[in-house]
Amino acid sequence: MKAIIQDKYGSADVLELRDIEKPVAGDDDLLIQVHAAGVDPGVWHLMTGLPYLVRIMGVGFSTPKIRIRGRDVAGTVGAVGKNVTQFKPGDVVYGICDGSFAEYVCAKPALFAHKPANLSFEQAAAVPISGMTALNGLRDVGKIQPRQKVLIIGAAGGVGTYAVQLAKAFGAVVTGVCGTSKAELVRDIGADEVIDYTREDFTDGARRFDLILDTAGRRPLSQLRRALTAEGTIVVVGGEGGDRWLGGFQRQILAPLRALFTKQKLLGLMFKERQQDLLTLKELIEAGKLTPVIDRTYPLSEAAQAIRYLEQGHARGKVVLTVR
Repeated sequence: MKAIIQDKYGSADVLELRDIEKPVAGDDDLLIQVHAAGVDPGVWHLMTGLPYLVRIMGVGFSTPKIRIRGRDVAGTVGAVGKNVTQFKPGDVVYGICDGSFAEYVCAKPALFAHKPANLSFEQAAAVPISGMTALNGLRDVGKIQPRQKVLIIGAAGGVGTYAVQLAKAFGAVVTGVCGTSKAELVRDIGADEVIDYTREDFTDGARRFDLILDTAGRRPLSQLRRALTAEGTIVVVGGEGGDRWLGGFQRQILAPLRALFTKQKLLGLMFKERQQDLLTLKELIEAGKLTPVIDRTYPLSEAAQAIRYLEQGHARGKVVLTVR
């Protein structure tokens, strides 16, 4: 089978399309024929090994432990291990596993669910990690409530497009922050108001929000606090920019410490991937309350180009690889 392999850390040039042996499902595994795989910033971090914090967390310090890239996946169950009862061959599923940039992958059933009936494979592959991140950030960490004023920073990105829609589904009044060219998209997916950050400083204190979900990862917490109510909550998602050791993740690490000195809640998003969240997202999607936004699709052979495009920061929603 064909797969995207990397033997060392580096730019997208380290990725190679190779023929390797098809995996065999263990007793507790699913064998999935991959139809589509999502591309997210986590793929870039695992590809480059940056910041170094990523390597320390167990993915391999000098070389990658897992050589096939990709984690989001949608496909068809080809075989199941003898201990698997939740799925059967022929089921169409979506979920999270290591090594999804390949024609086949072995995965644990605990991080999979049946694919939403109203989505294509490409759409379904765009959901798991970004949708789950937005859901956990708003519901579990941010404790979102109806009628709250919610600000989504990076509203046109992979996580942001889900966050805008989820916040509306939870009954909030939603303001999205994005660039000029993406404002119409953010309005179309449900934002009550859109702030163009190239024209307006939303941290000048003129407006205050009950909950801020920051998916863009570059503004200092001291700046964001000026846009927050006296007892409001900031949830920091991801970590872009910064130095080679901690990158933007230093904001997630420092947020709870700074919160000790204020009534405002400053929180970094750290969550466990769960099957139940995939089922929640499936329910919202099938109810018409959540729709994946896909900017571009690339064939598996062009995985490096897909990551380069994502790295530029211009994507509207998600980037997806089509496999079969």
